[in-house]
Amino acid sequence: MATYAQQVGDNTAETHPPLTTQTCTKAGCTDEDTSVVLDSNWRWLYKTGTSTNCYTGNTWDETICSDPKTCASSCALDGADYTGTYGITAETNSLSLKLVTKGPYSTNIGSRVYVMESDDTYKAYKLLNQEFTFDVDVSGLDCGLNGAMYFVDMEPDGGLKRFSGNKAGAKYGTGYCDAQCPQDLKFISGEANILNWTPSKTDANAGTGKYGACCAEMDIWESNSISNAYTTHPCTSSTKAGGSYRCQSAKECGVGDNRYDGVCDKDGCDFNPYRMGNKTFFGPGPKFTIDTTKKITVVTRFITDDNTATGNLVDVTRFYVQDGVTHEMPNSKFSAVKDMKSLTDDQCSAAKTLFGDKDDHKKKGGLTQMGLAMKRGMVLTMSLWTDNVAQCLWLDSDYPITADASKPGVSRGTCAKTSGVPKEVIAEQAEATGVKTTTKKTTTAASTTTANEADPEVASDADTEVASDADTGMTPSTASCKRSRRN
Repeated sequence: MATYAQQVGDNTAETHPPLTTQTCTKAGCTDEDTSVVLDSNWRWLYKTGTSTNCYTGNTWDETICSDPKTCASSCALDGADYTGTYGITAETNSLSLKLVTKGPYSTNIGSRVYVMESDDTYKAYKLLNQEFTFDVDVSGLDCGLNGAMYFVDMEPDGGLKRFSGNKAGAKYGTGYCDAQCPQDLKFISGEANILNWTPSKTDANAGTGKYGACCAEMDIWESNSISNAYTTHPCTSSTKAGGSYRCQSAKECGVGDNRYDGVCDKDGCDFNPYRMGNKTFFGPGPKFTIDTTKKITVVTRFITDDNTATGNLVDVTRFYVQDGVTHEMPNSKFSAVKDMKSLTDDQCSAAKTLFGDKDDHKKKGGLTQMGLAMKRGMVLTMSLWTDNVAQCLWLDSDYPITADASKPGVSRGTCAKTSGVPKEVIAEQAEATGVKTTTKKTTTAASTTTANEADPEVASDADTEVASDADTGMTPSTASCKRSRRN
């Protein structure tokens, strides 16, 4: 058994499942030979040249990992058996993520994957003045599950060039970051996150270290069959350079009472139709405008102030297509924000005031700051999760659970406040599968689909679409709902 570089093992060959996507302009669409890669946090981590675990359950082997740099140089990431171990299946242009997979050596819960442009580079989607569309089936996802599709400001090479301790790079799914500044990552900035490592009391496979990995995040889709939301999460750490920022203190990482003192807007500016008072818009069955027992096509547009790919982000809009009919996002039912049906800075601030939430979105720079990451290019992430901290109640129930559900913004879905306990979700929904497709189309925003009429092409396509500037031709083993994130 040998390793050909630090952090990379060869017990299992790494072969990325191919996933066809498309780039489109006004002239037509072109297939893209993209693929997906499993996040490094899920992979077997062992001492180079041996089969000895560097990390078992939620504990590090201190005889191997005595300090962050020694651990990084001593431990190797192995290749993945995508279907057999992790329940990840890609077929042409469709991707399925299974919640529970009983593999040959262990039982895996949830997964997170990224879209690859090449064998060692993530695809960077430049979203400004673009349209992103995907099809999704959430019929098998009940209370407490989150099937998510989102963009994060990761480095395309996974931090390979920036951090000398990282020898695996994007090929092995390294470099993850998001607006929650996750501290459960085993490696951050090319070093093991072993300092102050505390095993989780509720997750047998997870723990938290001293450092967190922060970056801007655009949640295109967080959903189950009960509720959905899309959310912008700007970070003050977003600069022209981009990439993950390693927070080094409870304040900087926004931990606990420091939530609003960190570098990222953890709450974000979100639009959940149910939370906005539209209780019959999205849900299972024919009484809902969008019936979650059927396939849904979701279209998101990123509008700039000058309608170009170099302008400032000023609005993020959403509409749906189902059974050949296009449905606009409904306006909020609350009079104080009655005109709100998309994400703008003014509407976000008004909703924060109405709901009694802190306007950290504005404090962190709002949509203009969010747009900096989009201008550079963001990595498309797809995942299926349970929530060990807040049970996904922020998505599909009343949250906070002690708040009066009759107050605006508290009720987010019809799930019981006792639902979403991970052990129960895993036991009851073991066969749950998030089925979604990836990027398909690119054109300038508003040029592929209109929100006031049926679009048979979009409605019948079992793909995802991303819209980009026609002139540039640009395209776009733990589980937690990306940690406790909610207002």
